[in-house]
Amino acid sequence: MSREGAEHALRARADERDRISGDLLDLESHTTYQLIRGASLRGATERRWAVAHEALTALWSLNDAYRAVLREAEQVRAARARLGADQLARLTELLGGASVVVRAAAKPVEQRSLLPQADERLTLDEAVTRMDTAFREVTGALNDIDAVWGSVLPRLDDAEADLRRIRELERELGEAADLAAQEAELRRLRASVVEDPLGPPVEQDLDRLARLLAAARADVELALVVKGEYARRRENLVAELDRVRAAESEARLAHGAVVVKIALPPQAQPRSRVEGLAGALDALDVATDAWVQRAKRLAALEENAGKAAEQALATAKALYGLVGRRDELRGRLGACQVMAVRKGLAEDPAAIELYERARALLWSAPCDLTRAAAAVENYQRAISGGKR
Repeated sequence: MSREGAEHALRARADERDRISGDLLDLESHTTYQLIRGASLRGATERRWAVAHEALTALWSLNDAYRAVLREAEQVRAARARLGADQLARLTELLGGASVVVRAAAKPVEQRSLLPQADERLTLDEAVTRMDTAFREVTGALNDIDAVWGSVLPRLDDAEADLRRIRELERELGEAADLAAQEAELRRLRASVVEDPLGPPVEQDLDRLARLLAAARADVELALVVKGEYARRRENLVAELDRVRAAESEARLAHGAVVVKIALPPQAQPRSRVEGLAGALDALDVATDAWVQRAKRLAALEENAGKAAEQALATAKALYGLVGRRDELRGRLGACQVMAVRKGLAEDPAAIELYERARALLWSAPCDLTRAAAAVENYQRAISGGKR
């Protein structure tokens, strides 16, 4: 190695040492590293960190040996202003040769031998490569742990916040739900994530717990609203039941008016739901259930009352629509008769028979709409040249 080469190599190694020192200091100040050092680990994380910790111990030991070589090289260079031949030879040996001594590691007694254990010698480049491998082992473990903690711990915090909020709402409501199982599950999940983040994933369990807590919170919030609005909503529900009665009365009137004109099946008779709904409201007034359950029952009753009114109105409309359908078929039959005259089929015996059959069905009371519609269709096909 020339004098200029030795000077350059020494400066490069000094820069390299400073960079490595900075990386190691950053590692020690890393948040996850600080947490993992004081954590009680278990399972897969404990095994992974044991490997990483062993690599870290080897890294620091190797770094000490590496720095010792550079200190000696700097001392050799500082001994004289101009490098002599002996100094240059020593620097060449330190900077380019196998100058880093890795002491043989102490082994458990069951793994020892009475023969001397040889130390290992590495070049500076080999030492740096080995340190880099150990460094990556440690940072890889930290990154994997940090990825789980960074993803799951905030969600656990959110779940705990939801649980606290539920408790606050329950105190405001004056009732308490049984959330002991959810609290125990939350503690279990946090312990699992903190102590073994690299173990079995907890995301599915956490998703399920989050849904349960969200549902419980929604129930308590609804109960608070219903408790405050119960009197007003009850009055509205009474009015809605009156609307149901009126709609069901309209449906019965429609049935009575239509059944004499149109043949209806027994199931077309409108059925009343208002008495059952009124009974459910009376039961709700005297219920001793918790407000969470009463809120659900009130919401269901409001929904059912609205559906009952709409269904009764739709039934009345459908019944009156059957009369309109009969009148439509009568008009269609008249139009077909005009078409038969234009085509010269007005006196055709087969056409006349089909016409009379349809007319008899349409002007009978009660009218069988299904048979009447088929008869009109047959007549129309006949005068149009289709098959009868």
